[in-house]
Amino acid sequence: MSRPWLLIDADDTLWENNVYFEEAFEEFVDFLDHSRLTPAEVREVLDRIEIENIRTHGYGSANFGRNMRQCFQEMAERDHDERHLLEIERIAERIMERPIELLDGVAETLEYLAGRRRLRLFSKGETLEQLDKFERSGLKSYFEDWTIVHEKDPAAYRKVVETTGCEPDETWMVGNSPKSDVHPALEAGLRAVFIPHAKTWSLEIRELPQPSERFRIVESFAGLRQVF
Repeated sequence: MSRPWLLIDADDTLWENNVYFEEAFEEFVDFLDHSRLTPAEVREVLDRIEIENIRTHGYGSANFGRNMRQCFQEMAERDHDERHLLEIERIAERIMERPIELLDGVAETLEYLAGRRRLRLFSKGETLEQLDKFERSGLKSYFEDWTIVHEKDPAAYRKVVETTGCEPDETWMVGNSPKSDVHPALEAGLRAVFIPHAKTWSLEIRELPQPSERFRIVESFAGLRQVF
């Protein structure tokens, strides 16, 4: 009998990601230099723009730059031109220049898991950007394959089940996002493991279900050894 599959998220599960977006946002707030609004109030405007644009443009640093550019045009209190907008895009571009910083215990735990399960990276975002990070991470050898989708909804999980021919009830999704890694996986008939991350993007936060045979919570990536 072949080994069951583990689907594993990438950003903020295997390596740091959102912390760099938050640093870019702080730089954007300084560049905007709004006279009245707090950073939290600026974030509310940017969140609204991101929610509006995700369906069309998706995720990733380039789209984040596009969203900050739109936010600046909407909120700027001073005259501005294309040079200002290009500088905002440059803030976002610097995210991809950051080195890949693996989370604690990831490499050792993947080596352990690869001997017990078939591993597939299952991530959402801009394909080339995600693959670039995957390549730079040095983790590809632990995975049999990868799937990158526009959105991780129940339909995407059903599609990856169909593509791999795996048995949903024996397949686990591992990740840090309640919105993308837990709820849609469970809805599609898979099992899920949640690994909390202190800097998970606010738009990915949802209330978690109670732990059960189908849903586990571990405190770190190394904690997957307790499940598998």
